[in-house]
Amino acid sequence: MATVTYEKASRIYPGAERPAVNELNLEIGDGEFLVLVGPSGCGKSTSLRMLAGLEDVDRGRILINDKDVTHLPPKSRDIAMVFQNYALYPHMTVYENMAFALKLRKTPKAEIDRAVKEAASLLQLEEYLTRKPKALSGGQRQRVAMGRAIVRQPQVFLMDEPLSNLDAKLRVQTRSQIATLQAKLGVTTVYVTHDQVEAMTMGHRVAVMLDGVLQQVDTPRALYDTPGNVFVAGFMGSPAMNIKTVPLTESGATFGPLTVPLTREQVEAAKNGDGKVTVGFRPEAADVVNESVDALPIVVDLVEDLGSDANVYGHADLAGGSERFVVRTERRNMPSMGETVYIKPQTNSLHVFNATTGVRI
Repeated sequence: MATVTYEKASRIYPGAERPAVNELNLEIGDGEFLVLVGPSGCGKSTSLRMLAGLEDVDRGRILINDKDVTHLPPKSRDIAMVFQNYALYPHMTVYENMAFALKLRKTPKAEIDRAVKEAASLLQLEEYLTRKPKALSGGQRQRVAMGRAIVRQPQVFLMDEPLSNLDAKLRVQTRSQIATLQAKLGVTTVYVTHDQVEAMTMGHRVAVMLDGVLQQVDTPRALYDTPGNVFVAGFMGSPAMNIKTVPLTESGATFGPLTVPLTREQVEAAKNGDGKVTVGFRPEAADVVNESVDALPIVVDLVEDLGSDANVYGHADLAGGSERFVVRTERRNMPSMGETVYIKPQTNSLHVFNATTGVRI
C-alpha cells in the first residue's frame, strides 16, 4: 500500500492566465479513499493526471510512499488508472483486456489466469470473460476497467469520473460496489468526480477544489456540517444551502421582517463586511410556521414531492430584490404552487460567513 503527497504542486498551461492547479498541498493516507470534487475546470482531473504522470508538474513535487515521482514516467509509478471512457481494447475479450498489463510484464501464464479469475469473481464478471467490450453494457465495461486495474495490484488506484457514462440507477449501485471493493482491497484510491453526492457517499475524506485552489479537505460529514467558506457551503449538499448576504445589526442578520439572531462574537467578526453578513441554512434546517412577524414569507414556485418528504422552492422580497429559497418539509404539510408560506431558520443550524472574505465565522 502507499501514501500520496502533493507538495505545493502546480500545473501552468502555456498562455493561461492562471495555473490550472495552484500550489496543491494534500496528504493522502495509506489505504485511504480520497475524493477530489469541484465544478468543471476546477483542476481536479489535472491534479489526478499530475499524479498519474500524464501532466507535467511545473512547480512543487509529488511523492508516493515518500518517493519523489514528479518526473518519473507513468509506468514507473506503480499506479493503475480507470478512465471516464473505460479505454478498453475493442478487439480483445474481457479476459484479454484484464490480462494485458500482466502479459506485458511477462508474468507466468498460471499467475495471470489466477489473477484474472480472482478479479472476475470479485466483480461478478466470470460469465463475460470470453465476450468483447461491444457486447457489454456500460456498467459491465466499467467493471472490466476496474478488473484491469485490480489485477495489476498497484500501490494506488486513480479513478477519473468512472461513473459519468452510466444511468442514474446504475451509478448508485456501482458507486456502492466501488466503495465496498476499495474497503476490501485496502488500496489507496484517489477518485475524481463533479458529483457532490458521489463525493459524500464514497470518500473517507473529500477535497473540494475551485479555480485550481484547494478550498477544504475533510470528512464528508465535517464538510456538510462545518463548511470553511461560502463556496464549500453552497457546493456540498443537495438541494444546495440557502446562502444570502443581508444587512447586519447589533442583534443579528436581517431577512426582511425576520431578524436571525447571531452571537456577539459572530457580529463582531462580521463587522468588516461593509455592514453586511452572509448567512446560510440547509433546506432541512428551516421550519414552516404559521403566519408570524418573526418569520419570512415565501411565495411557492415549485414543490418536489419526494415520497417521504418534499422540497419547497420559492422566492421572497429582500432589500428590494427577489431571492430564491428552498426548504424541506413533511409530505403531509406540502403547500401548493403560488401559496405563501412562512419559514424560520433554526438558529442552532446557521452557517455564518464574512460578507467580504466568504470565510466561515
